[in-house]
Amino acid sequence: MKAIIIAAGPSTRLRPLTEDTPKCMLKIRGKPILQNILDVLRENGVNDISVIRGYKKEKIIFPELTYFENIDFGNTNILHSLICAREKLEEAKNEKEDVIISYSDIWYGSSVVNKLKISKEHISAVVDIDWQDYYEGRTDHPVDEAENVIFDDNQKIMKIGKHIFTHETPKNRQGEFIGLWKFTYKGIEIFLKHFDRLNLKLQKLDSFQNTKEWQKAYITDIFQELIDENEEIHCTIIQGNWKEFDTVQDFDKANGRGK
Repeated sequence: MKAIIIAAGPSTRLRPLTEDTPKCMLKIRGKPILQNILDVLRENGVNDISVIRGYKKEKIIFPELTYFENIDFGNTNILHSLICAREKLEEAKNEKEDVIISYSDIWYGSSVVNKLKISKEHISAVVDIDWQDYYEGRTDHPVDEAENVIFDDNQKIMKIGKHIFTHETPKNRQGEFIGLWKFTYKGIEIFLKHFDRLNLKLQKLDSFQNTKEWQKAYITDIFQELIDENEEIHCTIIQGNWKEFDTVQDFDKANGRGK
């Protein structure tokens, strides 16, 4: 099994913390976020790990990793950063291996990776069904910024992305996508097929799903596109055991400086 960590963005929202440091290298109680991701992946036997760098790439230096570069990190978002590691995705597809893919600003426990690892679905996204509790007191990151998920009785995702209306959805059929997912080799094939189709069809400034520009698309945008095209994406359900760090308030709280 392989893993790819997307760590290219400039994280302007976190300045001045990210003035000279990429977000993934900021420390939570003395430990960089990226180090925690590497640790939990390796605890689960995942040792073929790649990191996609961009902003302040020279600050992301760990041994025994493969590095890819997004040289256009200022004008692109997570989806197009991931494609910078297409070589690794193709390698996993050809070798019939699974690949775990992670945002680089999330902190999660080893049990989360273990649960994802054993999923048999071709595309499986980690979804927290206790997500609303996490937003209590999180005033600098409004709840409508969450990448929400609505799923059916079989944990198949029906809707995914920001600004999804969930008030009329039962709590046991909704959650938040945490920024961690897995492709089997067939899942990679599905993903790349649709990415290539869209990339031929759309220009840089074309709107796409929830984004105003194709180049600024999120992973959840292409996930929703796959769903609209009758591809299946399933949830790996968790209840907590993760954190996102998107604002100075998030870091202050995690490091005991906030209320």
